[in-house]
Amino acid sequence: MHTLKVIGAGFALLGLLLVLSPRLVAAGSRPIGFATKLFIPIWFCAALVNLWVGINRAGYGATQEWPIFLLVFGVPAAAALLLRWSFGRRNA
Repeated sequence: MHTLKVIGAGFALLGLLLVLSPRLVAAGSRPIGFATKLFIPIWFCAALVNLWVGINRAGYGATQEWPIFLLVFGVPAAAALLLRWSFGRRNA
């Protein structure tokens, strides 16, 4: 259940960045590209924090947590890259 909540948080962060990116000057005329470029490293760091918490606080082993890390990071990151690819011809 925790994994689904963290993945949901990733989608929420991606949605927030997609909403905010057109309002940022740095995005220029490419808000989706800017949002995904911003999202991927932020989400990678957040997924690493989740990995660290799972190993150091929850007591799981690294071999148990790495597949969860790949899932937690990979699903929202893949969605972001799919958005960028889908709208890349116009906005990225």
